[in-house]
Amino acid sequence: MSKAFASRGDMEPKKVSFTKLSAHAYAYTAEGDPNTGVVVGDDCVMVLDAQATPVMAQDVLRHIRTVTDLPVKHVVLSHYHAVRVLGASGYGAANVIASRDTYDLIVERGQQDYQSELERFPRLFDAVESVPGLTWPNIVFSGELTVWLGSVEVRLLQVGRGHTKGDTIAWLPQERVLFSGDLVEFGATPYTGDAYLREWPATLDRLAALEPAALVPGRGAALTTPAEVAEGLSGTRAFIKTMYESVRDARAAGKSLKEAYDETYARLKPQFGHWVIFDHCLPFDISRAYDESGGLDDPRIWTAERDAEMWQSLASPA
Repeated sequence: MSKAFASRGDMEPKKVSFTKLSAHAYAYTAEGDPNTGVVVGDDCVMVLDAQATPVMAQDVLRHIRTVTDLPVKHVVLSHYHAVRVLGASGYGAANVIASRDTYDLIVERGQQDYQSELERFPRLFDAVESVPGLTWPNIVFSGELTVWLGSVEVRLLQVGRGHTKGDTIAWLPQERVLFSGDLVEFGATPYTGDAYLREWPATLDRLAALEPAALVPGRGAALTTPAEVAEGLSGTRAFIKTMYESVRDARAAGKSLKEAYDETYARLKPQFGHWVIFDHCLPFDISRAYDESGGLDDPRIWTAERDAEMWQSLASPA
């Protein structure tokens, strides 16, 4: 009998932490579930990644209200994935900010991504009926945008492709705090189904060059020291490179996707198998690596139907 599709069987609630990283920066984390960043300025609040539903956003707001009564004015989307963006309406923010590449991906595949993510991991969409529809940014930028929260400077930067082509980081230069989105994970398996795997390590190098004192990853605990930041960056880089190179070599040897999956799973399991959502991510990750190593530069659109077919062929026992 095959195991439950993706993380459909994962219904265990996670414990939330709200960690202060600097005078103005906070991390909302939940044991490997998607993280949200918070910057409290002089006159307003910025939220970085919105959670998956407006009801889930209310829990972030409850934690924000333990430290400030200022209004949430800005919601920043690090990328387009449904678990990051569909809760945006719950903050009542005047501005929803995203890169042009992220906006274009919402246009191209936002609805399909919503349906596929919901089917994969329903626990992450608490009260999905509260989602009013796709989230549409009203401020769109390319490359770099600086937002001032009174005297607090937040630089929104595209430093390279990795997790998606639209990846946006938030950098607080005065406090050296970095919000990486899913470009960096900590103790959680990177999802690479929409990634640019050959480019991702160089993007991580650009993050390291900023020399962050603290970092909020896309998943996993907040990294509160330079040593922890280095560990998060090096772990993410090691997973991406090892996974891609294994699949690339298998494909170059003429092996099938299933053969590449079995070999790569066995190679990664000893080092990374204890990371959160390892079994969930590997079929999607290896499918994308097989495509990219075969010359498909841009990721194919995931649909609920494609998800189920891939899962059955790769993750289920013969």
